[in-house]
Amino acid sequence: MSGHSRGPAAQAAAVLKLKNAGNDLFKHGQFGQAAGRYTEAIAKQRDSGANGPEDLSVLYSNRAACYLKIGSCSECIKDCTASLELVPFALKPLLRRAAAYEALERYRLAYVDYVTSIQVDSSVQAAQDGMNRMRKVLIEADGGDWRRSLPPMPTVPLAVQRRWEPSASGQAANERMDVQQNGAGTASVSSGLEQAKSLKEEGNELVKKGEHRKAVDKYSASLKLNNKECTTYTNRALCYLALKQYREAVQDCTSALALDPNNLKAFYRRAQARKEVKDYKGSISDLREMLKLDPNNVSGQRLLQEVKHLK
Repeated sequence: MSGHSRGPAAQAAAVLKLKNAGNDLFKHGQFGQAAGRYTEAIAKQRDSGANGPEDLSVLYSNRAACYLKIGSCSECIKDCTASLELVPFALKPLLRRAAAYEALERYRLAYVDYVTSIQVDSSVQAAQDGMNRMRKVLIEADGGDWRRSLPPMPTVPLAVQRRWEPSASGQAANERMDVQQNGAGTASVSSGLEQAKSLKEEGNELVKKGEHRKAVDKYSASLKLNNKECTTYTNRALCYLALKQYREAVQDCTSALALDPNNLKAFYRRAQARKEVKDYKGSISDLREMLKLDPNNVSGQRLLQEVKHLK
């Protein structure tokens, strides 16, 4: 009996068996052999049409991880791109492609993928760190106009933010997510955005009263519903500064800059926080970026002089 004459269930089972074999080999550090199993699984799935695009996307992403481990960065990029064509904005292939671009010194493309990853899920530290590394490299290479040479930055739809990676073991959970993200979920998304806005406004009122701890709770709740609102990050950063939680303030400002690379408040508040943790070089860099955007900003000029004296 030929492979094409087997039923869909048998084909799907064969693909899953190859995928699991690849996973086991990967766990044991046998990356080349794991890539071979994923290659067989990809070929079998493409030939048979077994399963759906999500499963094929995962296979490409898994093989990309193998290529990244063995240093075949160009092949990693090809597989990540294939994975993302099947499931746009999937987090793992975005991060793997960013790492491969970085290894090949294609820093602008790496920066775009890291920032896109942050838009998908702002809590991913690897994406935050990668964005910061690429930004530093690009500033050193291109100076103050470094953003002009960047490729176009994609806008991540709200529906795919914090999306879970499809997997055989997580199929039921993903089906629940799909219900929330499609058709019937449109109303709940709209309601979530309205609730996020209301929570943010409650946080703003608490800030006016000087109740920064309670305001942080409101902003945090708002960001769980909508992590694309730049001002919520900068407002929470202001609270963290008041509470002397400087590292948290830095992280929030970094998230804000991932959404809006020209945000003056994010640069200024991150500079304030970096000054407090004695990261004077980082503080000066932020203030210089801020003053390039707004050369006459008195607060920025004063803080820059202050930090220079501390350096």
